[in-house]
Amino acid sequence: MNAFVVADAGLCIGCQACMIACAKAHSPAGSPESGQTTGAMAAGRVFQSRITLVRTAEVTVPVQCRHCENSPCANVCPVDAIVQKDACIDIVEKSCVGCKSCMLACPYGAIQVVADDTVCGKQAVVEFREKTGQDTLHVVVKCDLCFDHGSPACVKICPAGALRLVEGRQLSESIVSKRRAAAGRMGRIGSQH
Repeated sequence: MNAFVVADAGLCIGCQACMIACAKAHSPAGSPESGQTTGAMAAGRVFQSRITLVRTAEVTVPVQCRHCENSPCANVCPVDAIVQKDACIDIVEKSCVGCKSCMLACPYGAIQVVADDTVCGKQAVVEFREKTGQDTLHVVVKCDLCFDHGSPACVKICPAGALRLVEGRQLSESIVSKRRAAAGRMGRIGSQH
């Protein structure tokens, strides 16, 4: 099973620290955004988080990719730009053609298509322009569990402890434990009759 980050809506305080940590973790090294966060937002620079904070009247909670098994986004991608990588679903950004099929297929609304050279880098934009003649490079961005950083930045920064990384092994153990508990309850019910 794939790992994913889960949020506890009862603990989330809506501070957006997860979004800022995500954007900073995914800013290209050496870019103005890599060393800044709020300054970059105030200056109107690209500040691309891979998390969306959803607010309703009753709850605030961050939403990000669940790294689905048999991922609908990967299944509809016409150029195989969404792939299984170790224990997560990853995007091969150089292959993405920005068709938005994955956005439509994602049951969580966790995928965004952005027009941004900070995702792929300026060289990728130059190559894209030469290849297609189009000015804007559109690419898919979504949670990658901070694969290159060791652990999710959002989980590390959350001041309320509302986010946690669930690894496949933990999920498998939890499922087995719940099934044993349910079987135990059924056995007790059966012995009472």
